Amino acid sequence: MTSRVLIAMAAAASALGVLLLGYAFGPPLLFTRTTQREPPALAVPGGFPGSANPLELSVFDQPRALPEIRFADGEDRALTLGDFRGRVVLLNVWATWCVPCREEMPALDRLQGRLGGEDFVVIPLSIDREGVAAVKPFYQRLGLEKLGIYVDLSGRGSRGLALPGVPTTLLIDREGREIARKMGAAEWDSPEMLSLVQQTIHPRSAGNGARDR
Repeated sequence: MTSRVLIAMAAAASALGVLLLGYAFGPPLLFTRTTQREPPALAVPGGFPGSANPLELSVFDQPRALPEIRFADGEDRALTLGDFRGRVVLLNVWATWCVPCREEMPALDRLQGRLGGEDFVVIPLSIDREGVAAVKPFYQRLGLEKLGIYVDLSGRGSRGLALPGVPTTLLIDREGREIARKMGAAEWDSPEMLSLVQQTIHPRSAGNGARDR
């Protein structure tokens, strides 16, 4: 075997080794592995007019525990999701620079106006680094009056949620467990969404109503 052949074989082996190392230790976004089963998708009609994507919620077979999520309100008071235990929560993670977030925010404001109270609250959690200074004028421009201001300046509070991007919205039961998730904007005050939230707030009465019919 000639020296040229040996050199060529060595170069090929080296290239193969680099490729294998790149696969094993390369960027996680390029080589993502998951063993978690994806939840079934519940298609709820009622997306934005002209949108090709309906309101699709990934509803879990069993409620999922959530990590402790820390954030602050518009008065810079420290909060966690645990502070809202006992109420159904629609947690919407968003940012002022996100176009789909801006589109759905009025619908979230109307949802809070319709159902917000002792049993239910919408928490629009902004990840803007400017915090309240960015969110407050944004609310004023859109005429949002019912939503509270909640901010996660560092992004650490929402990091444990494994969000693929914004907006992402979680429906959380009274025990602080995630029961459904939506990635992307939606018409949150549609009749279908209002019905789902009401069933989550009052599951027994919803069941009784079904039996009465």
